[in-house]
Amino acid sequence: MNTSLVQEEALEPVIPIIDTHHHVWFDSGFPDVPYPPYLMEELTRDTTAGHNIVGTVFAECSAEYRSDGPQHMAPVGETEWVAGLRPRDRGELAGIIAHADLRLGSRIGEVLDAHQEAGGETFKGIRCRAAWDEHFSFPPGKYEIIPGILLTNEASDAMAEIAERDLIFEAWVYHHQLDDFRQLAAKQPNTRFVLEHFGCPLAVGPYAERRDEVLVEWRAGLKRLAELDNVFFKIGGLGLYPAVHPDVAAEPRSSEWQADYWRPEVLFAIETFTPERCVMESDFPVDSPMFTYVTFWNILKRITSQLSERERRLMFHDTAHSLYRLNLPLPT
Repeated sequence: MNTSLVQEEALEPVIPIIDTHHHVWFDSGFPDVPYPPYLMEELTRDTTAGHNIVGTVFAECSAEYRSDGPQHMAPVGETEWVAGLRPRDRGELAGIIAHADLRLGSRIGEVLDAHQEAGGETFKGIRCRAAWDEHFSFPPGKYEIIPGILLTNEASDAMAEIAERDLIFEAWVYHHQLDDFRQLAAKQPNTRFVLEHFGCPLAVGPYAERRDEVLVEWRAGLKRLAELDNVFFKIGGLGLYPAVHPDVAAEPRSSEWQADYWRPEVLFAIETFTPERCVMESDFPVDSPMFTYVTFWNILKRITSQLSERERRLMFHDTAHSLYRLNLPLPT
């Protein structure tokens, strides 16, 4: 735990929460940020720290790939490992979002089926870290980030295989790539697509002095994307390096400060996608240099405090429960 961060008590600890995006790893693969191991001990420490976390969804992070066999099947090792970590008496790791190379096109079906066999009911779909910008790079883990990958014929063929198996496709893109994601989602209107990390409005490098311009482009992109009713939106990634302005990262911030900073954008996203298509993600431990797990959920609770009980219940729990078709009991 980073003791330099603001330490807080959990607000409104009764609200049931499904964390739709976190990782577990021995080694993060991010050489510029020395993340320590984040395994079941650390995950349980966070999910039991005060908020009512009733379930979580693991997002791929290039952990524990197979070291032998065909290269395109290596990511299945991560699903095998995570499925073996899942506790039987709690809701952590109730869903697994894995990885498969979109460049395989229609041949991706073999990998999807192997993930399904390894993960059983916990395997829900795959994600692609497609976030690319000419001005800087973000460590991709064990696979290459390909500029324009979502616009390729191979990606379209892969989506057909995902659709055939009724799986989810998630992607992380930057704000200037939102239309790439939209074009892909429009080709499979009956498939569930999930935009991760808040659509990542960039705030570093040359974008640091262009926040207003970036947010105009981000808002326009979200509006176009929300026209597709098969696209869901993850609210989170608020501590993710490319989206954190240097002024925000300058010192430890309370949930009250962070809520005031992010409120206009979060409420815009909720209004645009509606609570029926918004879910919440901690992105831990990637976002942990910015705030504690407790503080993160306090931020979202503060921002949404004026919304109705039904709207908050949808975003913190019910929409995720149905989107990922989780085998978890519904809280009373």
